[in-house]
Amino acid sequence: MDVRLDEVTLVRRRPEVEHERAVAIFDLLEENRFRLNGARGPYVLHLSLEDARLVLDVRSEDGRPLHRFLLSTKPFRRIIKDYFMVCESYYGAIKSGASPSRIESIDMGRRGLHNEGGDLLVERLAGKIEIDHDTARRLFTLICVLHIRG
Repeated sequence: MDVRLDEVTLVRRRPEVEHERAVAIFDLLEENRFRLNGARGPYVLHLSLEDARLVLDVRSEDGRPLHRFLLSTKPFRRIIKDYFMVCESYYGAIKSGASPSRIESIDMGRRGLHNEGGDLLVERLAGKIEIDHDTARRLFTLICVLHIRG
């Protein structure tokens, strides 16, 4: 699977966010479990936001449209908001030289929210797209990146 983000809506991001985005995409390219019901891969997944909806535009390698899913972002809002707050605390703790136990504690909260976002994505795509936990977590990272405003 190849993954592409809607570059039209993307803004200049902090280096930490850009790193998270790059790692998520790299990991997805290296290993993922993503299967569109009723269509064989490999796939190219275009992620974008339209109004208050997440768009998962799944295409074949040659660009042929396979299916376009629109998901309300409303169920994700709280998790994304909390995830951003915890990430700010995490990056701040690292920059300020907080103790390793403090950084680890914040990171555990961050991973918990990441897992919650991934689980919600799996639930919302059930019966349409089959994804595993790690793929869902990486896609959740990219969904968060799409929500960053300038």
